[in-house]
Amino acid sequence: MAHRMPADLRTALISTPFALVTWQDITPLARNEWICWVTSGKKAETRNIRIEKALSKLAGGMRRPCCWAGCTHR
Repeated sequence: MAHRMPADLRTALISTPFALVTWQDITPLARNEWICWVTSGKKAETRNIRIEKALSKLAGGMRRPCCWAGCTHR
């Protein structure tokens, strides 16, 4: 199941060019996992922290969320 890109993650990616470069280079499955990881946080605070971490990790070249079991919606 493909997740829809949430507006807050899209805005954050657009404003972080180094993260966006990696985002555009990764597979659709990897993008889906990042989206699922970000949106699976129950609290807004958790989600915001995950967006910041995702941007940092993507900017550093990380292609998939680390230390996470993966999208359970597959």
